[in-house]
Amino acid sequence: MKTLKEMLAEARQIVPEEGPADLQRRLAAGEPVAVIDVRDPDEFRDGHIEAASNISRGFLEFRIGAAVSDQTTPIVLYCQTGLRSMLAAKALKELGYQHVINLQGGYQKWVQSGLPTVRDQPLTADQIQRYSRHFLLNQVGDKGQRKLLRSKALLIGAGGLGSPTALYLAAAGVGTLGLMDGDVVDITNLQRQVLHTTADIGKPKVESGTRMLKALNPDVNVVPLPMRITVDNVMDVIKDYDLVIDGSDNFETRYLVNDACYLAGKTNVHGSIFQFEGMATVFAPNQGPCYRCLYPTPPPPGLVPS
Repeated sequence: MKTLKEMLAEARQIVPEEGPADLQRRLAAGEPVAVIDVRDPDEFRDGHIEAASNISRGFLEFRIGAAVSDQTTPIVLYCQTGLRSMLAAKALKELGYQHVINLQGGYQKWVQSGLPTVRDQPLTADQIQRYSRHFLLNQVGDKGQRKLLRSKALLIGAGGLGSPTALYLAAAGVGTLGLMDGDVVDITNLQRQVLHTTADIGKPKVESGTRMLKALNPDVNVVPLPMRITVDNVMDVIKDYDLVIDGSDNFETRYLVNDACYLAGKTNVHGSIFQFEGMATVFAPNQGPCYRCLYPTPPPPGLVPS
């Protein structure tokens, strides 16, 4: 009968290993790699790599087909130290998976390398009911909903664009919403700016907006920012958010937000409307042009109506 040492030696003959930095580069580059955490569920809940799906070692051969249907897809397996996952990787190779890699040093080395991890909080009974329709969607599911609850989005503008955006993000369970606007509610806003009501006239938009969003979904942490975005505060404001949504109504702000997001490596979701026409664009860092790339200079004052 083979010893553990002999089984590991055999596995290393056929399973390549990569370090945490290699996996991080793959993920950052958007490579189609499946990351599988083969530890037990309680270990996974205590902390894991965000991109990972949890299939504990004892169920791997039974469940891998549902997680990775194409046997040519690269798979990176990890456990706590890299030993269980090495044996698991050998088993997948024997099942016919062509590109199986073991994470050298496992989750322990990933953490020691200072790379990001996440820890999921258990969902409450109310959350399970609230987001039940999301759990039915393959594109969201339990894993996606937990990621939404951890995510942070900054909305610049709580007006005609920011209002419906904020409501839908709050309803979807985006965990933290920064709501930035320096204006107060005017009666002329109310036919389109659905975050606010008649009783809010004269009050700061971030105040009425925060109240509406918390009433819609108490899960959401709303951060009211009663100010305008400026060259002096923009970098400090956007640094804590995963995503910036620009619902501003002037070109000065649009170019400022674009430049700050480019420098900070933040994705900028831009929208604009005029009467019955509108456009929305996602400017993702290093994945395409930015707003200034498409429109190098703003139009002359007065040419474009607001």
